[in-house]
Amino acid sequence: MIIFAKKLYVSLTCQKTSHNFTKIAFKPLHTNLFNIVLISFFLTIGCGNIYSQEIKNKKKPLPAVKQTDKENPAITDTIKLDTVKPKKTFLDGKVRYKAKDYAKIDQKKKLITLYNEAELYYKDVELKSGIIVLNYEKDEVYAGRIKDSAGVLTQFPNFKQGSSEVQPDSIRFNFKTKKALIYNSRTKQGELNIKASVTKKENDSVYFLKGAIITTAQDIDNPEYYFKTSRIKFVPGKKIVAGLTQMVIADVPTPLALPYGFFPLSKEKSVSGIIIPSYNDSNTRGFSLQNGGYYFALSDNYDLTVLGDYYTNGSYAMRFESAYATRYKYRGNVNIRFENLISSERGYPDYSKQSIYNIQWSHSKDTKSNPNSTFSASVNMGSSKYFKQSINQANIGSNLNNTLSSSISYNKTFNTIPGSRISLSATHSQNTQTEDIIMTLPSLQGSIDRVYPFVGKDGVKKGLIKNINLQYNVSGKNYFKTKDSLFFKPQMFDDAQLGLQQTIPLSTNFKIFKYFSAGASTTYQETWVNKTIQKEYDPTAGQTVNKSINGFDSYRTYNFSTNLGTTIYGTFNFGDDKRIQSIRHVMRPSITYAYTPSFERYYDTYGVDASGRITSEYTRFENGLFGAPGKDNSNIVGFALSNTFEAKVRDRDSTKTEPKKIMLLNNLNFSTSYNFNADGKSTFGWQPVLVSGGTQFFDNKMNMNFGATLDPYAIDNGGNKIDKFNIDNGGSLFRMTSANVTVNYSFSNKGTGKEKEKNTQSQRNGGRSDDLFGTNTDLNDSRNSQFANEPEKDDVITEFFNSKVPWDMTLAYSLTYSNVKRESTISGNSIMISVNTDLTPKWKAGVSTGYDFVQKGVTFTQFRFERDLLSWRMAFNWQPLGTNSNWNFFIGIKSGMLSDIKWNKRSVSNR
Repeated sequence: MIIFAKKLYVSLTCQKTSHNFTKIAFKPLHTNLFNIVLISFFLTIGCGNIYSQEIKNKKKPLPAVKQTDKENPAITDTIKLDTVKPKKTFLDGKVRYKAKDYAKIDQKKKLITLYNEAELYYKDVELKSGIIVLNYEKDEVYAGRIKDSAGVLTQFPNFKQGSSEVQPDSIRFNFKTKKALIYNSRTKQGELNIKASVTKKENDSVYFLKGAIITTAQDIDNPEYYFKTSRIKFVPGKKIVAGLTQMVIADVPTPLALPYGFFPLSKEKSVSGIIIPSYNDSNTRGFSLQNGGYYFALSDNYDLTVLGDYYTNGSYAMRFESAYATRYKYRGNVNIRFENLISSERGYPDYSKQSIYNIQWSHSKDTKSNPNSTFSASVNMGSSKYFKQSINQANIGSNLNNTLSSSISYNKTFNTIPGSRISLSATHSQNTQTEDIIMTLPSLQGSIDRVYPFVGKDGVKKGLIKNINLQYNVSGKNYFKTKDSLFFKPQMFDDAQLGLQQTIPLSTNFKIFKYFSAGASTTYQETWVNKTIQKEYDPTAGQTVNKSINGFDSYRTYNFSTNLGTTIYGTFNFGDDKRIQSIRHVMRPSITYAYTPSFERYYDTYGVDASGRITSEYTRFENGLFGAPGKDNSNIVGFALSNTFEAKVRDRDSTKTEPKKIMLLNNLNFSTSYNFNADGKSTFGWQPVLVSGGTQFFDNKMNMNFGATLDPYAIDNGGNKIDKFNIDNGGSLFRMTSANVTVNYSFSNKGTGKEKEKNTQSQRNGGRSDDLFGTNTDLNDSRNSQFANEPEKDDVITEFFNSKVPWDMTLAYSLTYSNVKRESTISGNSIMISVNTDLTPKWKAGVSTGYDFVQKGVTFTQFRFERDLLSWRMAFNWQPLGTNSNWNFFIGIKSGMLSDIKWNKRSVSNR
């Protein structure tokens, strides 16, 4: 090497043989001591690579090279290749590194030192630290912290290899053996955070840890709880096997310890495992173990949870819960619950025994899988008293609900001309008060799209003739009505009815005088049934006897209707300088006429009096699935008027030039009808005027709906309606017989712009979607929050008087007025309110209550409190009033992996 004053020229000699040399010249570089050392290091490594690569490329040794001396041709020199194989370089991949302060190379000690914000990348190894020292002779790397200007150790190492990541105080790693020695390591595996004083990396898949703690707390250096153990075998992504394991809470050791611990770390979404039961006691059922069972992770597409309860008096419960999903195809879940409830002991007067059950199934099909067909299910069926008496459901909204309903449907669309579709469904409706069950199993709906027989080749549908169209609809049902006690028994099908109805509507629409829309239609219906009735009068018993006649029968009906309507726009301008610039009124009046002839031919007579006169008439199609044909003709004209009111208001923001539109009334509707065939006794000519309306206030946060019934006829002293107008009887034009007002208001100061989360489980059980009747509490699992799920907040209130306490409120008010027989009473007047607030960033509180002004009493009331304990959650729920009064306390770890570490205590149920 030759060094000049300003520039450096390097001449490198790489020896291939003792007589052959290769020279490599480099372009001049500016003289710098670091450049000289760096170039010397890399060129030395480069020569070794050239020589090593050359030998590697030769499959066998080259023959000796012979050279003849010109002066003595007989003398020859044989030079053989060096048979000593060079040492293989440790780096078999590209190394990238950088540092903020300096990168120093020590050729003598074979070290590369990187200082301050040092980074090194080699294959799948990523290392970041304050200082990194690479020994390329021993194939080792060391990383540690450095001190800042205040003498505080900073820039902890971050070692990442593949999917494993460790944040220790210092680390030594050998590239060749893949072994490492790590001090005060910190790593995260799923929900678990692990810290160990010394960690030995045996290979890519096994670590041995000494003096370790395991926790789900976010702050691994100051956790609120942890599991302490002396030795751990750690297999990333698979498992943690620990020795003697003790639970420590707030740095205080607890007596909770196990001889060994096992923590699964499967990369799968879930793994099978035992669900540990919780202990409870009841005055009526004794001691119990509840919510114990097993979770089966059957596959990535579906699972199964089996839970059970057992009480010492013999009561028990079983629950089967399964969720399933296939991407872009379908998803759903199934819950089956059964409880055998025994109260008190046999022989005591309060002893009782009963079995209750509930089945829930929800299924939805992804439209991407097949746009021409859909399948959905929403099932909620079971014992009528399940939600009132269940030992594992606390849901007042579901308890007060009087109806359980289910629907399963399949729809298929056929790409034909004209288009057609078919739908098969099964429905279920259950009244929990009367315990009546009505089911259709199955129900068939089919239709063929409209056909326009008079449309020309241009396809224009305009005018009376070209707009004539017809359809075909078919509806079939297998209907039966039974009782709760007969459900799933053969007797439930004894009174089943089967029927089918075909409908062909023919209609058209057209314009009259440009501004009026007119329409006319006629409909032909044909109804088939498999069961009819026959009535006979039994003079001996003195009563009518109904006989059921099995066999096919049918009847046919038809009707005619026409309608005429228009839209009227009106604007009232007050001036651009006014706060309210204008009001827009839209009216849509319409008149309809419908005529249905008499189908008296389907009626028969039975029973005669002493003079031989017929006393009764009936039709054999009474109580049929699709009703019965009318005996009297129907000749009715109807009137309707709908209104909307909208205002243009000058915006308070002076920078905005356009006025703001405000809806004053979303709708204000009036409707009535007149029956030309009224007899003035059982039927009256004019029907009551129905008034309904609704509007919204406060940026659509408050919804108000109202309605009233106005009867034009008077009533006598007995409260019976008479064929005389009320105004002719000394009264007003109309007599208000009923009225109602409902107001719903939801508002909040959180300002997130998101709607409050719905109470989905309560809604699925048949209750309300809000929390006016409290939140749904599943006593099987109290890990879920009682409040709407919100993002975790790390904020701390620093200025108490200036802090903003988040809250939300839901209010519902209902008022009902009744005056059918001049009683003029408020039959219903109640208010319900629900308030939730964050008292502090970690404390939540809520209350749901109400008051009935008619019954003069407090309605359902629930108090709920919740404390965020970082990786733990504490909750208290109290319902102080009514037959369902109870309280429930829970404290446990949020993590699903450690959900069995909890304490749950609740009051004795009154159910």
